[in-house]
Amino acid sequence: MSTSRSRGALAAFPALCAALLVAVVAFATPSAADTTWSVVPANADGPDGRSVIDLELAGGQQVVEHVAVINRSTQPVDFAIDANDGYLTAKGYFDMRPSDVEPVDGGSWITVPEKVTIAAGATSIVPMTVSIPQNATPGDHPAGVTASLETISGQVRVQNRVGVRLNIRVTGGYVAKVAVTGVRAEYVGSWNPFAAGSVEVTYTVANAGNVRVVTDNRVLTSTLVGESSWSDPSAAKARELMPGGSRTFVAQVPGAWPLGPIGTTVTAIPAPAGKPIPGVAAQQMAVDTTVWALPWPQLTLFVLLVLACFAIRLLAAWRRRRIQKLIMLHTRETPQGA
Repeated sequence: MSTSRSRGALAAFPALCAALLVAVVAFATPSAADTTWSVVPANADGPDGRSVIDLELAGGQQVVEHVAVINRSTQPVDFAIDANDGYLTAKGYFDMRPSDVEPVDGGSWITVPEKVTIAAGATSIVPMTVSIPQNATPGDHPAGVTASLETISGQVRVQNRVGVRLNIRVTGGYVAKVAVTGVRAEYVGSWNPFAAGSVEVTYTVANAGNVRVVTDNRVLTSTLVGESSWSDPSAAKARELMPGGSRTFVAQVPGAWPLGPIGTTVTAIPAPAGKPIPGVAAQQMAVDTTVWALPWPQLTLFVLLVLACFAIRLLAAWRRRRIQKLIMLHTRETPQGA
């Protein structure tokens, strides 16, 4: 769980998993003298084996948590400590707002020291106080804490951040709910008249509740000759949705024949992310739409077959007339007494 300008903050990802936070301010050519460090959840005595910090607190409650910052370099380093709001990237991965952006949600409830100086090869246990406002809205408020180091290469400033994710949940009335919007279906045909086409479905799933959810997304298409289904093969953790967040998906459903209207149903089956919430069940949402598909390749083949049959009949009639004409000419030229 370390980072440097040469290896990059993503070198820490396999060990730190969702707790790793990376923010690159600009691009720079790495130098040989890089600093590497790790940031992991901890208690007052040291790292405690967690990958993220899960908190469930009531409004007005306060708790002290810790992170361990490990300096893996051969020189002492001054690290800047920062707390800010968390969010999900377009691909569904956790990240943190830039350090120069003022937090407005869970990140603003965390108090941390501005910086910490750590000797070469040493570990510093950094306390952080999480104070929930009395009037905080129930539900999830993602945040994170990072230890960062800025370097200057020419006129380029580079900031490397490694941190820990905090899942802050304020107790109260939990609501797990999603909405499916923006459903669009388009038929993608095959020029092979003996092969079925596919339906490309674009849709958006939004978290309309106040807790994190994951969704099992399914798409069903139906024509006059049957049904075809599609189930999202990606991992559920990559589809985590924060309260107020949304993601757009594209599904390609094969096996659709162009026989007029194609009914399409998009179903999102949500479940609370992380540990189950007793008494909270999310209701699945389904939206229907219809796309029309005309069998142009099949019609073209039919027209070609009709034209071919017509041409064959014309050719046969022409050959019959020619044969009859030749017979008549041969009869006229042959003497009667022969």
